[in-house]
Amino acid sequence: MTINATASLLLCFYIAAAARQGVAPEQISGTVQNDILKEYIARGTYAYPPRPSMRLVVDVFKYCAERVPRWNTISISGYHMREAGATAVQELAFTFANAIAYVQAALDAGLPVDGFAPRLSFFFVAQNNLFEEVAKFRAARRIWARIMRDRFGAKDPRSMMLRFHTQTAGVSLTAQQPDNNVIRCAVQALAAILGGSQSLHVNSRDEALALPTEESAQLSLRTQQILA
Repeated sequence: MTINATASLLLCFYIAAAARQGVAPEQISGTVQNDILKEYIARGTYAYPPRPSMRLVVDVFKYCAERVPRWNTISISGYHMREAGATAVQELAFTFANAIAYVQAALDAGLPVDGFAPRLSFFFVAQNNLFEEVAKFRAARRIWARIMRDRFGAKDPRSMMLRFHTQTAGVSLTAQQPDNNVIRCAVQALAAILGGSQSLHVNSRDEALALPTEESAQLSLRTQQILA
């Protein structure tokens, strides 16, 4: 769920909907983005001041660790900073700075690091420079493992895993000659795969013009299948 300021509310609605259908919270799996810091940095769609926002984020960590153990409690996002003009290096720097702030806030609230860290997830962009992007993803995995082990003392290997979703770069799409966007997105998707992404979204060729047509969305799916 790509939602941030109201992530805790949407999760509540989801749990309530599951309960009405006889599904226990322990069975629910999914993700809320819940990354309020990047909203302040890159998008501006926050609803509450920073400190109450951070408390809501940590409350989701705590609640899900106790009640909804299969839920990914945050998707810490570099995508939006990169789309707003950051370099590949800055994308990782800002993302991990935010991640450190979330982990520290959770620790300050009394949560054990290995109790919530395995459900943290990330969200990055794949841009046009194939080799730089592959290197970025591979470096990110090493950086996060070292942050969790050396800075925060994590012992569980799952706490050190960089589980991340990748989306191809919306900012790279052109309205002129939109068929060329198919090639751009294929190169970007390949970079994500070679960098070890666990999940992938390939943008559609006509997104610079309008919402994708069904044909374009199918071509994006076929791009993933051909690469696979």
